[in-house]
Amino acid sequence: MENNILPDPNAVFPVPHIKTVTYIKPTIKNKNILVGDFTYFSDADFENQVTHFYPDFYKDKLIIGKFCQIASGVEFIMNGANHQMNCVSTFPFYIFEKWDENAPSLDKLPLKGDTVIGNDVWIGQKAVILPGVKIGDGVIIGTESIVGSDAEPYSIIAGNPAKVIRKRFDDELIALLLKLKWWDLPISEIKKMIPLLHNNNLEYVKEKIKEITK
Repeated sequence: MENNILPDPNAVFPVPHIKTVTYIKPTIKNKNILVGDFTYFSDADFENQVTHFYPDFYKDKLIIGKFCQIASGVEFIMNGANHQMNCVSTFPFYIFEKWDENAPSLDKLPLKGDTVIGNDVWIGQKAVILPGVKIGDGVIIGTESIVGSDAEPYSIIAGNPAKVIRKRFDDELIALLLKLKWWDLPISEIKKMIPLLHNNNLEYVKEKIKEITK
């Protein structure tokens, strides 16, 4: 008998009797952290993992897509960690009292812009995401990686600094998945699609996605 009860993206603790896995979106209070439905964190306080974050001054955002899987200890370092590098000293006198130094204008700081994580991205334990990085849909990031540059969709990256290990799939399947955008479908449709999403016969998956997207 088919179960017509749909998952709730606003449930804080979506795993029964476990308080260390949370859907992030309903826990967010900072208006400059934007997280999609069903993205989860393997701990209880995601905002503590977003560091050096002063959006009222730097105007940056952390944007994370839907259905991402973020392990415990992952850190998102934001633009507030950067120091002025186009002058003799990098010391930020302006943030300390009694130095009588005005803050530099934003155009003098090495700002990297918003940090953007795509959909269905898996970030391994204790990985560090540096300011302004853009991570494509379906990327896998290895444990304890330091990610300082962008990652193409459906690639596997790891290391310090993180580098591409390989693509997850061939170019045809990647293009089909980016066309399908299964994470944007209604929850009821995604639920029906789970057998396809978890099928490791990739040639079969290609043909089914072609049928769905034609």
